[in-house]
Amino acid sequence: MVRKERLLRLIRQLIKLDSQNPPGDEREIALFVKAYLEKIGMEARVYEFKKRRSNVVAVWGGENKQHSLLITPHLDTVPAGKNWRHGPFSGKLCKDKIYGLGATDCKGNLASLLEALQSLTEENTVLPYTLIFAATADEESGSEQGLIPLLKKGILAPSAAVVLDASDFDIIVTQKGLVHLKVKVQGKRAHGAYPYRGKNAIDMSLRVLDEVKRYRFEYRRSPLLKCPTVNIGTIRGGDKVNIVADWCEFELDYRFLPQMSQQKILRDLKAMLRRHAWKFKVEIEGIQKPYCIDTGHPLVASLVAAMKKCHIRPHIRGSEGATVITFFQDKGIPAVATGFGAEACAHIADEYARLSWLYKGAEALVEFLTHYNATKEE
Repeated sequence: MVRKERLLRLIRQLIKLDSQNPPGDEREIALFVKAYLEKIGMEARVYEFKKRRSNVVAVWGGENKQHSLLITPHLDTVPAGKNWRHGPFSGKLCKDKIYGLGATDCKGNLASLLEALQSLTEENTVLPYTLIFAATADEESGSEQGLIPLLKKGILAPSAAVVLDASDFDIIVTQKGLVHLKVKVQGKRAHGAYPYRGKNAIDMSLRVLDEVKRYRFEYRRSPLLKCPTVNIGTIRGGDKVNIVADWCEFELDYRFLPQMSQQKILRDLKAMLRRHAWKFKVEIEGIQKPYCIDTGHPLVASLVAAMKKCHIRPHIRGSEGATVITFFQDKGIPAVATGFGAEACAHIADEYARLSWLYKGAEALVEFLTHYNATKEE
């Protein structure tokens, strides 16, 4: 049975453990989670791909060894920042709201999962598949020290995956891809009194960026996602007011839909640069593929059924941002994301989660994990 007081105590303990990223140090919270799992009878192991960037993995063997389900929240949070009325590590409860850094993203989800697992072990539940638990590092900075190497090295190789990193009982079945890039434009330096003797890299960049903002994407509409976007994130250039700038660089954030081509986006950007810039270089800083799973997939259907059984109204949605579900597709692993945090509370001062939602989330996880049938995916 899921116990609310035990869940409250657990989420408070997790919030008090500092796992801000950057700087990035998940060792303390990872050891806490490992000890918690071992206390309820699960064998757990810590994996690190960089010192103190700790991941916790545990396996609960079920009746069917051929099918496995991964369920994975993350351990790190963004930096706390300023302007908190309730301390970021306080775990203060006000009515139904539990305040603290990571309460929604993602320690509340972690607490709900740990409470669900303890409830299942207390009831001696036998699962019809192998359950894999992974609480990962570095999600807030790209997962290079967490989920990505765990998948690449085959430490995690599930039949299917549920990522616990969402809010409002959303079930995320699709998300946009992203391209993060930096453009370096070269000009020709000259005295500011004679700008015609030089080539102003800032002027050239502004002409490029004007065309970038007017660019028309080619795409097929999605019922769960908004249109593709581009954001000019940074721009800097020049050395002094009386010098014609011979350098300028800017960063772009493209978000694009499934079935769109990232190669076409890059080709079109380079065509704009050739029209307006003298010399340039494009540096790719990060690419994530878009993702989509059929809403009728057994993984989705099982989550919907479990939530409804617990009198929760699930929401099948898309994500405008990037979640780690995209990393599973290269391995051919179907994945969805869900979670029980409070909408629009991630990454804000006075972040909170609703205790009643975390409790309902734990109940839904018990129902889902008990009745999920991996063989239906064949």
